[in-house]
Amino acid sequence: MIRGQRESLSTDDMTQSNLREGIIPMLSPVLRSLAFATAITLCCGSLVQAQHVPGTGSKSTTQSDDFETGNWKFNYNMPKSSREQDEQVRGPLAYSSNKKWREGPKRGTPDHVVRVETPPGGLEGSQYALSLKSLHTGIPGRVTYEQQQDDLLINTRPVPVSWSPSCVVRIYLPEWDQWEDRTGSHFGVRADLRTTIKKEEDLPITDPRSRDGGRSNRGGLFGRLFRTAMVDTVEPYWPGMFIQFHSKTDGKFENDSAMIVVRGDHTGNVIPGPHISQPGWWTLGMSFSPDGAVHYYASPGVDDLTSADLITSQYPYGYKAHTFTTMFFNNVNKDDGKTWSTEFIIDDPAIYYAAGSNGRQASSSSNSRR
Repeated sequence: MIRGQRESLSTDDMTQSNLREGIIPMLSPVLRSLAFATAITLCCGSLVQAQHVPGTGSKSTTQSDDFETGNWKFNYNMPKSSREQDEQVRGPLAYSSNKKWREGPKRGTPDHVVRVETPPGGLEGSQYALSLKSLHTGIPGRVTYEQQQDDLLINTRPVPVSWSPSCVVRIYLPEWDQWEDRTGSHFGVRADLRTTIKKEEDLPITDPRSRDGGRSNRGGLFGRLFRTAMVDTVEPYWPGMFIQFHSKTDGKFENDSAMIVVRGDHTGNVIPGPHISQPGWWTLGMSFSPDGAVHYYASPGVDDLTSADLITSQYPYGYKAHTFTTMFFNNVNKDDGKTWSTEFIIDDPAIYYAAGSNGRQASSSSNSRR
């Protein structure tokens, strides 16, 4: 595709919560084969509606970035936020000069968000792309010696999945000797989604929703004035794809390589995607259909995604999305205070709408991508 054209943690006792937060276990060859077969079975059955290829429809001009503007820069506002680890949101949050990017308050900004020259083999006409890497991925001023990650978000507003949103990005993978020497997840491409679930909650007896609830377990006056009931609650979740490195130095792999790992299936387990034997450019994308399913795509190179690039279609954690919020990126390292994460370079991240009133959301190209 030509720039400007429009068609226009690797542990055995990994917990469900770790998977939801983005820490992906390393998959053995046997598990990879089994999981891939399961994914194909689910994808090809009656699980989900027919998906649309990421990049279909109108491209939002306010929710995409080609990094070509001459004064592009990132304002860090360190120390970063780390709400997930210590409940500290250290505002003001970091942001880009064009206001299209912002720090994620949950895990904070990457340490290095820098516009660079586009590596060879990128989109035709592209002169600049965005380099991402981190040294301190955990709590500022501390070292955890554990796998940690941070968040860089495209600045968007929520839209219903009835608009058939999708997101696409080109990613440059460096030569193997430039990767952090660690088998496991190194980079994530994620989506922020919302669903509605039932959760137990203590409600005042005057609340109509408490009518069918039981007496609160707290007892005393509180128990007499409140009832425990199951109520509808909006629940965020973050499906996506991780690039996992297989290092030849750990004794399990003969040669350095990588693979794309999908998170996740209806139970939250990971699904193996394409094997990567050579570094260079890859195109990754996700689409979100009105039935609440997530569709994962990946292809080597920078060409537009096609239906042949589908990895799997899933309802991650058994959830059905009703709202798409944004696309975001994770840098991952072992947070030892001295080892930088692998540097990844992204180009042309963009959000598209195949249906719905996207004019309400943002200015969009009037040309269809396909």
